Amino acid sequence: MRLRAFFQPLTIRGLTVANRIAMSPVNRNASPGGVPGDDMAQFYRRRVDGETGLIMTGGIAVDHPAASGLYVDRPCAVSELHGEAALAGWRHVVDLVHAGGGKIVAQLWHLGVMRTPGTGYHPEAPSSRPSGIFGPTGRHTHVGPEFVARLAVPGPALTEAEILAIIEGYASSARNAIAVGFDGLEIHGAQGYLPDAFMWEETNRRTDRWGGDRRQRSRFAAELVRALRREAGENVPIFYRFSQWKHHDSHATLATTPAELEEILGPLADAGVDVFDGSELNFQRPAFAGSQLNLGGWAKKLTGRMSMTHGAVGLSVGHNDPDQPGEAQTVDNLDALYERFERGEFDLFACGRALLNDPAWARKLRLGEPFAPYDKASLRGVAR
Repeated sequence: MRLRAFFQPLTIRGLTVANRIAMSPVNRNASPGGVPGDDMAQFYRRRVDGETGLIMTGGIAVDHPAASGLYVDRPCAVSELHGEAALAGWRHVVDLVHAGGGKIVAQLWHLGVMRTPGTGYHPEAPSSRPSGIFGPTGRHTHVGPEFVARLAVPGPALTEAEILAIIEGYASSARNAIAVGFDGLEIHGAQGYLPDAFMWEETNRRTDRWGGDRRQRSRFAAELVRALRREAGENVPIFYRFSQWKHHDSHATLATTPAELEEILGPLADAGVDVFDGSELNFQRPAFAGSQLNLGGWAKKLTGRMSMTHGAVGLSVGHNDPDQPGEAQTVDNLDALYERFERGEFDLFACGRALLNDPAWARKLRLGEPFAPYDKASLRGVAR
């Protein structure tokens, strides 16, 4: 009975979603040539038919030559939001989601320091790094040592002109997203990707206006938000995904106290973010000592904006969580999730692996039916 609260509608600017359940932006890397096909449209529609209220797409490469490429060990089949074929593909995806009564947000993505140089749709383009460096090595990572070794070779730092061109690439992709009918926009600013690389002192050693203290290192992300707001207008919500951890350092931190986190997120809220999407390995883990609030909860408390939480919802352990070794199993941790919701810690929650594994997860939650046992093959196997 308590969990019925998750099925209340929510309005964010001009977007109203039927419930508080979102599909986390998991990247299937299944768009050869950058073009999403009917298989992707049907993949999202199955989640809508399973009563998922909001679809967050996996990362869509923005209109910049170095936005996509080989990352980790997967060939580049990342979708794009420019070019006639890609836009037609996304229009079909959006139309099918809407026909089922769902809503869908485009997640704009730039690999930044995580791109292997010389790969992707434009292998001639140099990778985009704030200070030309990949960051620390020899730490607990989500990627293999061979991948880290390839990326650890220093490259050129971004110039002022190149930074402005990337911001325009985000704006161009935002325009296209609105044109094909997306209901909202999200900047992927987490896990070491380009906006996060500007925020993290380990990868941003700049001394110009794009570097400095925490607020100054947030300038790039804030300018992206402003660019999206100009394109989206006042009716379209903007989400911002952020994290402490990085793919190359699982224990990394942007902030060690709430005050430091406010220095980072405050400029983004001022620029126009509506929902902060706190990327965490486990939603039950407190972000800072002395409080049970998780990362998304602190974002809401500090900025007054809405928040979305996720991380091991419905599962026993976080994905690649160094502090929770072992294989994931389907579990019922929804009472703990509800307690945080009841306290006002978040407005939406997102499921990644649970919804990859079971497209009807949301409907089963509403009806009190058992969830499908978790099978890790759903992470990389044939889409369900």
